[in-house]
Amino acid sequence: DPEHPEIFFFLILQITNGRLIVGSKDETCENFSFDTRNIQPNDTYLGIKGERTNGNELWKEALDNGAKVAIVENINFTYAEMEEYKVHNKTIIKVENTLKAIAQIAEYKRTLYDIPVVGVTGSVGKTSTKDIIANVISQKYNTLKTEGNNNNHIGLPKTVLRLNNEEAAVIEMGMNHFGEIEFLSNIAKPTLAVITNVGTSHIGNLGSRENILKAKLEILNGMKEKRIVINNDNDLLHKWYEENKDNYEIITFGIINESDFMAEEVILHENGSSFVCNIEDTKMQIEVPVAGEHYIYNALSAVAVGKSLGLTDEQITSGIKNVEIAKKRMEIVNLKDNITLVNDSYNASLESIKEALKYITNLPNGRKIAVLGDVLELGEFSEKI
Repeated sequence: DPEHPEIFFFLILQITNGRLIVGSKDETCENFSFDTRNIQPNDTYLGIKGERTNGNELWKEALDNGAKVAIVENINFTYAEMEEYKVHNKTIIKVENTLKAIAQIAEYKRTLYDIPVVGVTGSVGKTSTKDIIANVISQKYNTLKTEGNNNNHIGLPKTVLRLNNEEAAVIEMGMNHFGEIEFLSNIAKPTLAVITNVGTSHIGNLGSRENILKAKLEILNGMKEKRIVINNDNDLLHKWYEENKDNYEIITFGIINESDFMAEEVILHENGSSFVCNIEDTKMQIEVPVAGEHYIYNALSAVAVGKSLGLTDEQITSGIKNVEIAKKRMEIVNLKDNITLVNDSYNASLESIKEALKYITNLPNGRKIAVLGDVLELGEFSEKI
């Protein structure tokens, strides 16, 4: 049934090169769980070894709590255990590596869904951009999105495995080294990619901003049709666009450089902003409920994605205006004694703190300002603050 794709256990065995310890390979897998504390009836439990707990060792707890199947690694089962769970119609599958198995199953599951999938990456602003884009798309489609910033080799497959009845998905992709975005893109298989910017995050691992751009562009490798939305005001992305506009379908947004989606008549408020989006000489009034110029860029990317997916102007503007951004991301807190706290401490980068500092220059004179950022990421710049 294309509307409710199912994964049979015999397929999981083939995909992962797993071994059936006990149970039936003809059962179907409905929902995946990674936490024994919130197992739902008939879930498929996947054990993961974490920093504190080895989830593989909790397979009994998972099955006893209602899971139908447990997929684990490095567990030796006794005959008595196999007989006990066989009697209770449970299934146990043993694989060489559960993290690898999760990625393999997620990659297969993605192929069962013919839906628009938006992949979002960039040095900064990935999570906020993902949230705004997802809120826009959800005005028309039942939309799955990455929770928080679970954008790595574990979080992204977990997100894909949550696909159920959704009509669209917005998947965030992060990286520290070459090859990681390509790995994630091959699992998520985006139909449309978004690159927010190219900054300095992880430059210590990659050596230069040019290498960071190269790593971000790996998102194209998992795409059948290379359609990408980029920030045309970012110097490296603009240069890449000028050199590759005949090679890919590139959709641009910006405030400064001539782009497909241009922000004009920008007004920065204390708690948000407004602008007119110029799209091929048509105008769209946009209200952004989060402060800072960088959120105008996030909103522009959402307009571009919304238009690409056939949303109306009303759906796009409503999705942006009503978005809720995660805490500690340009969170404005008015304290007593006329003190304003700009809390941008959630995994903040140098670029995001610079934007927070730029924001305070637009606040009324006489206001006492405090900027809270992640000083661990700032290095020498923290001393200047």
